[in-house]
Amino acid sequence: MSDVIRLLPDSVANQIAAGEVIQRPASVIKELVENAVDAGAKHIDVWVTDAGKTSIQVIDDGKGMSETDARLAFERHATSKIREASDLFALRTMGFRGEALASIAAVAQVVLRTCLEGEDLGTSLCIAGSKVESQEAVACPKGSNFQVKNLFYNVPARRKFLKSNQTELSNILTEFERIALVNPDVAFTLHHNGTEMLNLPAIQLKQRIMGVFGKKINQELLSVEVDTTMIRISGFVGRPETSRKKGARQYFFVNGRYMRHPYFHKAVMDAYEQLVPIGEQVSYFLYFEVDPSNIDVNIHPTKTEIKFENEQAIWQILSAAIKESLGKFNAVPSIDFDTEGMPDIPAFENSPYSGIQMPKTTYNPDYNPFNTSSASSYSRKETNGWEQLYEGLEQHVAASSSFSYPDDGDSFVEQPMEESASSETSSQHYQYKGRFILTSVKSGLMVIDQQRAHIRILYDRYLAQIASCKGVSQGMLFPDIVQFPASEIPVLQSILEDLSYLGFELTDLGGGSYAINGIPAGIEGLRPTELVQNMVHTAMEKGCKVKEEVQGMLAFSLAKAAAIAQGQVLSNEEMNHLVDGLLTSASPNYTPDGKTALVVIKEDELEKMFK
Repeated sequence: MSDVIRLLPDSVANQIAAGEVIQRPASVIKELVENAVDAGAKHIDVWVTDAGKTSIQVIDDGKGMSETDARLAFERHATSKIREASDLFALRTMGFRGEALASIAAVAQVVLRTCLEGEDLGTSLCIAGSKVESQEAVACPKGSNFQVKNLFYNVPARRKFLKSNQTELSNILTEFERIALVNPDVAFTLHHNGTEMLNLPAIQLKQRIMGVFGKKINQELLSVEVDTTMIRISGFVGRPETSRKKGARQYFFVNGRYMRHPYFHKAVMDAYEQLVPIGEQVSYFLYFEVDPSNIDVNIHPTKTEIKFENEQAIWQILSAAIKESLGKFNAVPSIDFDTEGMPDIPAFENSPYSGIQMPKTTYNPDYNPFNTSSASSYSRKETNGWEQLYEGLEQHVAASSSFSYPDDGDSFVEQPMEESASSETSSQHYQYKGRFILTSVKSGLMVIDQQRAHIRILYDRYLAQIASCKGVSQGMLFPDIVQFPASEIPVLQSILEDLSYLGFELTDLGGGSYAINGIPAGIEGLRPTELVQNMVHTAMEKGCKVKEEVQGMLAFSLAKAAAIAQGQVLSNEEMNHLVDGLLTSASPNYTPDGKTALVVIKEDELEKMFK
C-alpha cells in the first residue's frame, strides 16, 4: 500500500495559518501597527484605500530591518521576540509567534521598504502569494514601510465574503483605536482614500481618550488607581449618571495588550449595582500591569483572550478599587442633610416659649354632613340653575343596562350584548393595569399589548416614510450636537440617507460632530442625540448588508424608542385609535421582532372557564 500522508508546501500551510490570523483588512493593520510599536516607533502613519481591500500602507520610524532580517521575517515562525519556550511567560511585546507577516504574504501582494538607523541604503522586498518576486537595495528613510495590495487576491471565497466598505472601515478604526488607546506616547495618523480620519499626537492618556472619543467624555470619567503586589490597576471609569443601553466604551488592557474578559467585566458592573438601571452599561478604560509569568496570552489566535493565574483575587481588587473611586468622587448617592443657614432647634425644656399655650381648635361635635337639616342654611337660590343639568339622572342610571367594574382606578363600561355583537370591535375598551387593552369582537375577547401594538403601528409608518422618501421633519429651535468616534462615522454615513427619510436632519460639523437640526414629528420628549446614537450602535451590532434590512432596523429602532410606555393610562378615544391602527396593519398579530401583539380568547373558551 502506497503512503498517503505528505508534508504540505509552505505556501499552502501559510494560507491555512492566514485563515486564523488574517480574517479581514483590520487584522492586517493590527499586526503591522503592533509590529511597528514593538520596533520602537514614535510616529506611525496608516494609509488605507477602499477599506483595505485595494491597499494598506503602514509607515513607521522604528528600528528597521537588515537585508537578511527583511527576507527572514516572512518565513513562518521567524521572530525576534522569543528564543525559547520559557520566553512565552516573560512577554513584553505584542507579537511573538512569527506568523503574521507570513500569513499576510500568503494572501496578498506585499512590498516592504526598510532601513536600519545609520545605514545609507535599505532593502526593498516584493512578495506575492508567499513567493519572493524581487529583492534589491534602495534609498529609504529609517524604519519600515509595508504596503499590502489586493488582499485575498488568491483566495476568492474569502474576498467575496468581506463586508461592505463602511463595515470594514469601521472594523479598521476599531482596531486602530485599541492600539492608540494603549500607546499614548506614540503619534498616530490614519487616512482613508486620501482623507485624514484620525490625527493623534503623542500625549497623556486622558487626552488620548478625548482625542479618540471627543472632549465631552472628559466630564464622564473618574480616575481609578490601585497598586498591590499582585497587580497594578489604573485608568478611568464612567460616572453612574452616564450609563447607557448601547455604545458604552469598555476597554481592558493588560501589559499594553487589549483583551476581552467577561469575568472582570462583571466585577466592574457589580461595583455599579443599584447605581445604574438594569440593562445599562458604563464606559471604562482600565489598564492592568501584572507579572507576565502570571498570565497566558497564547490561548487564542487573535490574542484577545488572556488567562490569569489569580482571577478571583484580581476580581476582588478590581471591584474594591472601582467602589473606592466612586465613593471618593461622591458618585455614590448618600443621605446629606444641608444644615447651613438653618436655625437651631432648641430643646423643649429650655425653650423660652415653653410657657406659651398651644392654639386650640373648636368644632361642633353634633355636626353631620349627611343630615339635610344641617345643610338647610345654604340658599338654593345661589345655584344659578345648575341642578337642572342633572334632572332625570337618577332615573337614567336606574334604567341603564351597563355595569361598572372598578379596578386600579380604571373603569370598564360593558355595553349591551346587542351593540357588541353588531360590530367587529366594540367602541368601548378596557385598559388593564396600563398595559393591556381588552375589547370585545365577534369571535370573543381580544387582548392587546398596547406598547407592542404601538411599535407595530409606528414601524409600518416609518417604513412607509423611508420607502416613499417623504419623512415628516420637525425643525429644532436649538440644534443638538452629537459626537461620534471615528469608528462609528462610516456606519453613520451609510445610514444617513435613510435617517433623513425618517425625518432626521443632520449636518456634518467636522471632527466627528453632527448637528441635529430636525427630528421626526411625533417623538417629542425623547432625546434626539440618544436616538441617533442608539440607531448607529444597532447598525454596528446587526451589521446589515442589504439596504432593506438596514431600513427595517432603523424603522424598528425608532419605533421602539417612540412607542408609549407600559403603564401609561389611555383614554377610550386613544385606545380606539390604537386598536383601529393595529387592525389596519398587514401583520397585526406580531411586532417586527416576532413578539405577540394581540391574542383573541374565543367565546367558547370563555364559557368553558365558567363551567
